[in-house]
Amino acid sequence: MSENKLRHVAIIMDGNGRWATVRSRPRVWGHIRGSTVVADIVEEADACGVQALTLYAFSTENWCRPQTEVKVLFALLKKFLLKERPRLIKNQVRFRMMGDLSHLPKDTQNLIQSLENETQNFKGLKLTFAFSYGGRDEIVSAVNNWVEKNPGQKLTVEALQNSLLVPDLGDVDLLIRTGGDQRISNFMLWQVAYAELFFTHTKWPDFTAEEFRSILDKTGKRERRFGSVCAEDNLKQTIQKAHQNKFQLFNQSEVH
Repeated sequence: MSENKLRHVAIIMDGNGRWATVRSRPRVWGHIRGSTVVADIVEEADACGVQALTLYAFSTENWCRPQTEVKVLFALLKKFLLKERPRLIKNQVRFRMMGDLSHLPKDTQNLIQSLENETQNFKGLKLTFAFSYGGRDEIVSAVNNWVEKNPGQKLTVEALQNSLLVPDLGDVDLLIRTGGDQRISNFMLWQVAYAELFFTHTKWPDFTAEEFRSILDKTGKRERRFGSVCAEDNLKQTIQKAHQNKFQLFNQSEVH
């Protein structure tokens, strides 16, 4: 595999329920099976040199699912926090969650807070779980918070970026969705503006570290232009060049 240039990878972990249904099992069985995949993908992302991995675990729309299914998801999150804590700390993984966590059980909230505090200064992989999260809600909240703190001022792209839930994650370079559907589903709408998209028919419980690495390799070979006519390293570099060109053209038109 060539050197990985995809700094921030986000994954919509889809297909758990359907994976179980085709095996004549309850949907929750798929979630249980799918939860065992997460640690392998986190470890592989770290080994591949990914700097940030954001996983879509539970959306704002998922609250409409049966209560039994939602409770299982809560329990699996708690189990992951307890089981994987030593490995995350050993590997210097910085763990965070984004979304409305107020409806989680209090003991789970305490586990999250404890792990976030303990890993906040780690320099390794940035692992973020999006739980009870919605992209539209994040943008609206960011705008409202900024306007409240800066009344009468003009909102800029940079200001909005810095008002997001986890601003230091930056833009998503690659968005993967498992399960066969080809939708973004209200996930990190701001951050995926120029992300490469990869949709695999593999359902999340069958997703492997090998497939993840293969996707990184294939996607990493794509030419990313960010609106330019030639390959650029990142969106920030393209924006800077665009501003420079615009400034030069404006000055030339003034002269003539």
